[in-house]
Amino acid sequence: MRHYIKVEMLRMLRNKRYIIFVVAFPVGFYLLYSNLWGSESDQATGLRGSVLLMVSMAAYGALAAAMMSTAVPWSQERHSGWLRQLQITPLPGRAIILTKLASSMLLVLPSLLLVGLAAVLTQHVSLPPLQWAELILAMWAGTIPFAALGLAIGSLLPPDTAQPVAMIGMFGLALLGGLWFPESMMPAAMKSIAHVTPSYDYARVGWQIAAGEAPHAADAAGILAWGVALVALALVAYRRATVRA
Repeated sequence: MRHYIKVEMLRMLRNKRYIIFVVAFPVGFYLLYSNLWGSESDQATGLRGSVLLMVSMAAYGALAAAMMSTAVPWSQERHSGWLRQLQITPLPGRAIILTKLASSMLLVLPSLLLVGLAAVLTQHVSLPPLQWAELILAMWAGTIPFAALGLAIGSLLPPDTAQPVAMIGMFGLALLGGLWFPESMMPAAMKSIAHVTPSYDYARVGWQIAAGEAPHAADAAGILAWGVALVALALVAYRRATVRA
């Protein structure tokens, strides 16, 4: 299984789409936005703009990494016959899905760490070591629902459909989560939808930790519930893909 995870990671690190959306975009947008609004304070969270944007762009990069490293690659593997090859290995079906999730989780870390590093070096963001650890760990673990959603998309859809669906889902979740503009700017109908999305809870947990607060129980429970539901969906979708294969 460790060799399989290594192969998955090396393949994604060679993927230009991954590098652009997961590494270049979050860091580049952070540098741009923090220079424009980094010194301002956000009334809703009480955070300085440079800190709020750090969490927002790191969350966007992590969300994008989780979905981009699962949906399209997994769909392509199914249609290329790679899934059939995996089925004749000693790895059980559940282990294959869990390996995909594990490799996706590891690929989330570059965006979290690089955006944080950019915040420290360019905006002099400073948090206590324990707070840094809590923030990175919470945002890392919080990407499980997005990785599982990507796997479900990859199991259910062909590559030419999985790519636009994953892209729309990725940007839609980022917008609804308040990662690109604050919730206060959303229309009432959009707010109602946003409040039930995993990205909304995910962003709020990050902002709360960055502000020195304990994550609210409702937000943490929302991420957990979405994680359980989407991992279950990914397993069911994989079984359907296995039957079709």
